[in-house]
Amino acid sequence: MLTSLKRLGIIAGFSATLILAACGGGDEGENKDGSDDSSSGDVKYGEEMKYQITGIEPGAGVFKAAENAVEEYELEGWEVQASSSGAMATALGEAYDNEEPIIVTGWSPHWKFAKYDLKYLEDPKGVFGEEETINTMVREGLEDDMPEAYQVLDNFYWTPDDLEEVMLKISDGADPRDAAQEWIDENQDTVAEWTDGVDEVDGDKIELVYVEWDTEVGSTNMIGLVLEELGYDVTVTPLDNAVMWEAVATGEADAMVAAWLPGTHGDLFEEYKDELIDLGPNLEGAKIGLVVPAYMDIDSIEDLDTK
Repeated sequence: MLTSLKRLGIIAGFSATLILAACGGGDEGENKDGSDDSSSGDVKYGEEMKYQITGIEPGAGVFKAAENAVEEYELEGWEVQASSSGAMATALGEAYDNEEPIIVTGWSPHWKFAKYDLKYLEDPKGVFGEEETINTMVREGLEDDMPEAYQVLDNFYWTPDDLEEVMLKISDGADPRDAAQEWIDENQDTVAEWTDGVDEVDGDKIELVYVEWDTEVGSTNMIGLVLEELGYDVTVTPLDNAVMWEAVATGEADAMVAAWLPGTHGDLFEEYKDELIDLGPNLEGAKIGLVVPAYMDIDSIEDLDTK
């Protein structure tokens, strides 16, 4: 399955300048009357960061939203640099270790918030939208063909803390399946709620697709193992965002637990919503936006300096 789609879709120290107002002819940071006015300045980071926001894959909704933010906030000279979720996390880690300024396209849940002290930049214009959900999508006909899997996928629901626990273990070097299995072993009561009343099967094949974001690596491996325990022969396949949606909509894949709505995957949902089944949120309280280390003296997108 998905051979042609996979060919198309797999994707592959700190300093700042403090600008002081009303310095006059006295000592630096001091007014003519001797009062200290250094707190009235703004820290400027643009030049040091070469006016670049570190992004992920250009097809991702958070990447597009970041590009929109550059336009909406008239951030002249700024660019959103495309990379991947892994490359973004690496750049963030390197900057954080050296206490250097960096802005990344971020989302939560994500292990980076458990590992580093980070904050979202305020978005007064609402370019990144409100909180999001991560939804489960299945192909048409799955309920008839695989009622047991359909029921588990329909029941599947966990919290951002649950997902971040799995993600952090993976980021620390654990194999995704091992990290997912450890979470399952430690949360049998929750898993039992998803599988309550579901009969076991005998090797029925099911394919789950996902985009290679840390969230989806964790969630897809976890729900895949739950289905394996019920007797399913599970294949998990990483794809590009658009191809992931197409695969489920056309029935070439059976399901995904990776649909970020209403913003991140909103355009893809509009394109394919009539060709697949939305089972609703498997996680609530997700968020996207521009993220910076907490040591940076900036709180809002509006505060970014331009060329």
